[in-house]
Amino acid sequence: MEPVTAELLMALASGAAGAAGQSLWERLRGLVRRDASAGEGGDQQAGEGELVALDEDTGNTLRARELADALVLRTRQDPAFAEALELWRQEAERVHSGGGGGDMHQEVSGGTQRNVVFTRDVHGSINLG
Repeated sequence: MEPVTAELLMALASGAAGAAGQSLWERLRGLVRRDASAGEGGDQQAGEGELVALDEDTGNTLRARELADALVLRTRQDPAFAEALELWRQEAERVHSGGGGGDMHQEVSGGTQRNVVFTRDVHGSINLG
């Protein structure tokens, strides 16, 4: 498993990756907090405090590294968390790098076209009404 980089965490926390990045950041929050109520005496899970700290100062490299380190620690303690975090990281890397499965090339040529729409990764309906 590759570790989640501080740079990726900062980009998602700051909203630099747009709506998809914000959604991923919310999913990471849920993942980190998912077992918090299951801990003895309601103890905070590894990464929860670091996540909150980075949320408060999204440009702070030190806080991002602390969260990355806490996530590594948590993956060593919890195999199910490690698996879920790896899937999350892979998707986050794709979103952050702007890729979703390779380059895309679209071209319209010749003749007369009407209602030509170029799009990618639509999550919802499109109405050309």
